Amino acid sequence: MATTVSYRDAGVNIDEADRAVSAIRKMARATFTKGVLTDIGSFGGCFALPKMKKPVLVSSVDGVGTKLKIAFATGRHDTVGEDLVNHCVNDIAVQGATPLFFLDYLAVGKLEAGVAAQVVSGMARGCKTNGCALIGGETAEMPGMYLDGEYDLAGTIVGVVERDAMLTGKKVKEGDALLALSSTGLHTNGYSLARKILLEVAKYPLDAHIAETGTVLADELLSVHRSYLKPIQTLVKAKAIGAAAHITGGGITDNLPRVLPEGLAASINTSSWTVPPLFELMRQLGQVPVDDWRRTFNLGVGMIFVVPAKKVEDARKALKRIGEKAWVIGEIVKQKQDGERVEYHS
Repeated sequence: MATTVSYRDAGVNIDEADRAVSAIRKMARATFTKGVLTDIGSFGGCFALPKMKKPVLVSSVDGVGTKLKIAFATGRHDTVGEDLVNHCVNDIAVQGATPLFFLDYLAVGKLEAGVAAQVVSGMARGCKTNGCALIGGETAEMPGMYLDGEYDLAGTIVGVVERDAMLTGKKVKEGDALLALSSTGLHTNGYSLARKILLEVAKYPLDAHIAETGTVLADELLSVHRSYLKPIQTLVKAKAIGAAAHITGGGITDNLPRVLPEGLAASINTSSWTVPPLFELMRQLGQVPVDDWRRTFNLGVGMIFVVPAKKVEDARKALKRIGEKAWVIGEIVKQKQDGERVEYHS
């Protein structure tokens, strides 16, 4: 006798997917800007470009990484979507682009509409804050691919910039100053090492109150990766920026050289800021070599601007007017023969 097998028997619940899509559609629509031409549910999202002379599209794709493990363990899923959007926004903003639209990919083993709605609520919040439309995405239920209660999250952003307004780093020169803006915690990088040190080596529970930080560990680790779109746009408007580097995986060591012309290096004054206590705590608990520490974490610096020396005060004043406190973290120097692209000194 033949056995009847449904899609639900295979682990896929179409009714739950419909409930998730219904909730997602409302949140996505709330982010729509005038450029959106299609509704959620179309085969492809359509967006009309603004009128520009020589528009250049700038795109980026990224994920949240093992920060998701903290969301799984705490049951708090409403921040990782905002992390994802802000990270992607920053990656195109440093090239001078204004975000237009965002698309997400949420993959689960077993779909829970409530969890999916929490994740998307964070993305919708991030998109609204950055003036970016959430025009589509994919929610994939794949039994056997992920552990129960776990998922993966990724997103793609597209922005636009006039060709002659692109931030390419080509005008960066020796003597330019480096202005820094603070991060909000680990952002979305270094969580594999952070979890190893804090949860396995030190054996802290996520609800532990950490004396060094004065916060609950879970709250510290789920701090939202901030957006730097407004500060970048402010400096572009003030004509006080030559390049910008988003300090993500690889830290200052690997990210700042990405915007420096050949033959130039960055001299970083490590005494110009105080490293937030969580980073110092992890270094001590894990006895992490300083070079690894600097290449894994942002150490309290989330964005670095390369600014012509004569424009430093203009830049700082412009940032102060929007509530941002920037500090000089170093300067551009000639690279020593066979030397590092980033030199640290105190």
